[in-house]
Amino acid sequence: MILKFPDPRKSTPEGIVAIGGDLEPESLKLAYSMGIFPWPIEDFPLAWFCPPERAILEFDQLHVPRSLKKVIQKHPFQLTFNQAFRQVIQECAHTPRAGQDGTWITPEMIEAYSVFNQLGYASSVEVWKEGILIGGIYGVEVESIFSAESMFHHVPNASKIALLYLIQHLQSKGLTWIDIQVMTPHMEKLGARIISRDAFLDRVRSNLKAKL
Repeated sequence: MILKFPDPRKSTPEGIVAIGGDLEPESLKLAYSMGIFPWPIEDFPLAWFCPPERAILEFDQLHVPRSLKKVIQKHPFQLTFNQAFRQVIQECAHTPRAGQDGTWITPEMIEAYSVFNQLGYASSVEVWKEGILIGGIYGVEVESIFSAESMFHHVPNASKIALLYLIQHLQSKGLTWIDIQVMTPHMEKLGARIISRDAFLDRVRSNLKAKL
């Protein structure tokens, strides 16, 4: 079990902080509390990352396009929280990603994060239509820092609606921003921005101090 990580500010240019270790709950909890996350690479020992640039979404900078607002106003979907975590992460694992061959959400990751969910550190939002799961998002919350891990949709806008529902939930708990790790065009359109690793880790440190 990993009990200590190196200083993430001293990671490699690619953002690798450490190699090896395990996905036990205490390892994951420690990693996320330091701004680090695991990212399995095929045929390579488990890698832990803290990229030189980090994408975040501050809730007061959230931009909801008019077209999405119209969908939200009339959508016939049902939204739930933490009712089908394993199904959501499995759907995320099976969703093709532009520029990616395969998935980093391995069976070991699915099992580890499902346990993390049972312990209250990982959460999901589900979007349903007529009893069928059509979209969702999952992530990790440690020390009042929420890291969005992945999302999927089988119906247009379903993952965006899941994200907005998640943001409402986090705002009700007093959170003001989320870590989205790596920028995507989709998240950039919603108002996400990139900050430096140092700036991100300063935010993490501030959150930890606020908890003391």
